[in-house]
Amino acid sequence: MENGKTISSEQFIPLTRGTALLGLDLGERTIGAAVCDESWLIASPLKTVVRRAFQTDMEALEKLLQGRKIGGIVSGLPLEMSGNEGERARVTRLLAERIAAHFDLPLCFHDERWSSKAVERFMIREGNYSRKKRKELIDNSAAAYILQGFVDAANGTEIPAEF
Repeated sequence: MENGKTISSEQFIPLTRGTALLGLDLGERTIGAAVCDESWLIASPLKTVVRRAFQTDMEALEKLLQGRKIGGIVSGLPLEMSGNEGERARVTRLLAERIAAHFDLPLCFHDERWSSKAVERFMIREGNYSRKKRKELIDNSAAAYILQGFVDAANGTEIPAEF
């Protein structure tokens, strides 16, 4: 296995078990970032990075991850409702692989269909957040939702239907 390359979850889990993970929600204009600690119990949102140039984005992520020992990256993969990969998934794969190569970390993907919508519904229903506040929080919260889904699956626990 070469770091910075996509590997299956079957390879990723034993390779990274016991290390902190970085979760990503990669959008056209933003990068949502989340982390979970070595126990893989709870994913926490970090911050949303507004995308600019790749190197600038990596510097922002490096700053967010300072002092954390990340062992791998879990990126959301925006599959089509049919389960097929479209253009958006292809672009996401390329960017995630660049990020993983930059950090010299293994990478795997987790289906992110409906992650942003689930988080937004939760924020509207439970958080009473304004539209502006939801916009600020949605991407890093979606990254946490994606990462939580991955660690729940890796730990053999069920993912709730709604966040």
